[in-house]
Amino acid sequence: MTIGDFVKQRKYLFWSTKNYDGLSKEAVVEGILNYGDMNDVRELISLLGMQEVAKIFHENTNRARVNYDKKIVHYFSLFFKKYA
Repeated sequence: MTIGDFVKQRKYLFWSTKNYDGLSKEAVVEGILNYGDMNDVRELISLLGMQEVAKIFHENTNRARVNYDKKIVHYFSLFFKKYA
């Protein structure tokens, strides 16, 4: 399965675009972690790998402007600290 196929199955999480194949990994990780459920997160991790998802998450939350909800940042910081 490709990232585009993964996103096409979850169009309701990416309502702002029709270019599902053109989304970056960073945008997909942000969309899934912010708006998806744990089944979506598990499938994303099985697709990209735990280390890759954790790396993208940490790169995008350690800068001045963060698009993640504060509760999501807190939860997944603890999650990736334990499992990645």
